[in-house]
Parts: sequence; C-alpha cells; structure tokens
Amino acid sequence: MITMLSMSICTAGARIGYLGPAGSWTHQACMELFGDSELVALDREALFQALRAKTVARACVPVTTSVVGATPYLDDVLAFEDVHVVAEYTKVLGYSLLAKPGVRRKDIRTVIAHPVALEEVKPWLDLEMPEVERRAAASAGAAAKLVAQGSGSDTAAMGPPSAARLYGLTPIVNGIEEGPHNTTRWWVLGHAMPAPGCNDKTSLLLTIDEAGFQRSLQALTGSARVLAIYERPGKRSLEGHRYVIDVVGHASQPEIARLLAEHGEFRLLGSYPRRY
Repeated sequence: MITMLSMSICTAGARIGYLGPAGSWTHQACMELFGDSELVALDREALFQALRAKTVARACVPVTTSVVGATPYLDDVLAFEDVHVVAEYTKVLGYSLLAKPGVRRKDIRTVIAHPVALEEVKPWLDLEMPEVERRAAASAGAAAKLVAQGSGSDTAAMGPPSAARLYGLTPIVNGIEEGPHNTTRWWVLGHAMPAPGCNDKTSLLLTIDEAGFQRSLQALTGSARVLAIYERPGKRSLEGHRYVIDVVGHASQPEIARLLAEHGEFRLLGSYPRRY
C-alpha cells in the first residue's frame, strides 16, 4: 500500500533510489513508503551519484539505529550541499533467519548479515547459535543473495522476510530481536524541501570549535526545542566538531529562520513531517 507520505513527496514517474540489491531493509522501507513501481536499486556510490545528477528524484538511506547510533551513510548525507532531507521513516526491525529450502537450523555453520544487523541480533546469536561464524555483507539483500547463489547448504542470512521471497529462501526463525530497541530511522533525500505542516522536524548541521560550542548551543536552545544531538567526526582537526541536531518545527518559522541567518555555523539539512 502506498502511504500518505509517499503521495506527498513522490510525483508521478519520479524514480526513487535505494541502497541495493533488492531485499534490503531499505528496500522494504521504500516499498512501504512508495510502493514498488518506481524503485531503483543502486550501490552506495551510484546512489549518491544519481541523486547528485538528478537521475533519481529521491534517495532513501538509513541514518540512525537505536542499537549502534549513526550509520556510516549519515556522513555521506552530510557531504551534500544541495539536497534536503524531505522525509523520515522509522521501523522496528525483527530479523528472519533465511536459508535455502530444506536446510535445518542445526545445519547452519555461517550467518551472513549487514554489520549493523550482526550487532542487533548478537544477543540472540550468542544464546541460540553461539558457534556459528558471523560474516558481514553490504546489506540484507546482499546477504540473502550470497546465500541463494552459494553452492553450500550450511549458510544463512539475517534479513527481512521480503528477502526470502525475492531469493527463494525459507525463513527458519522469524521475529529475531524484534522490539523498540531495534528501531532504524531512514531519511528520504530530495532537492525541494516540503512546505510547513502541523508537526514538523528540522535537522541542522553544526560545525564549530570547542570555544564556540556553548555560545552556539545557547543560541539554538533559545530558538527551538532540541530533540537529539549526534556528534560526527570533525574531518579537519581534533578541535573541530560537527553535530547533527534535530529540533521541533520547520525552518521557515521565524525563530529557526533567524538562527540560520545570524549563525553561519549552522547549516540546514532539511525540514520534514515528524514521524519519530
């Protein structure tokens, strides 16, 4: 089903890029957001190149998880100067253990998954399958594809149930580590920021040295209610810092607009309907 969110940010015929291959959690998120008729699976580099070249209208990437915090893709997003966060999407994940038909749980010697997924299912694996080898893959879809194309029958993947359907695998166990502690947030990136709504969130990037941090933080808290702060590598020196900051409201609101006009250390990443 195509949601109200998809109708508000996806125009007819506009392609949506996501981290491929098919069968990843990002693919699952995009199907829930937009349906599956205009989705394009791309690898990490190609996805951001396509967004920069505008050969896709939107790109969907996971940016934070409740288990490991910021994902590696968040810094890719911060490198863009000319795109906006136009939507967010959150999902409580429950992994499935996927193997070829006929494979039993006791036959499995290796489990393949995205590194974040391996962290999220670690408590279950430690308890239920402590002896298996754990191998990283680029995504849940890539993990399922490796299992499906492999010659052996002692390997399984951790991923969404949709990956089983795509690659002809069988879910051996479902709902692994499912719960609010296993929540992933995606950002949808685009070139045109949505108009103000009734319940918006704004994401900012603050680049500052230690001496100026307190001053900037005071200016921010005097302008908007802060929801979250994520520190990112400064990239230039140990004294320089970058912070992704989520606040309540839309960038067009006078207080936030004034902050951005008067404090050049803040960069607007986007304003979008709040879902989390």
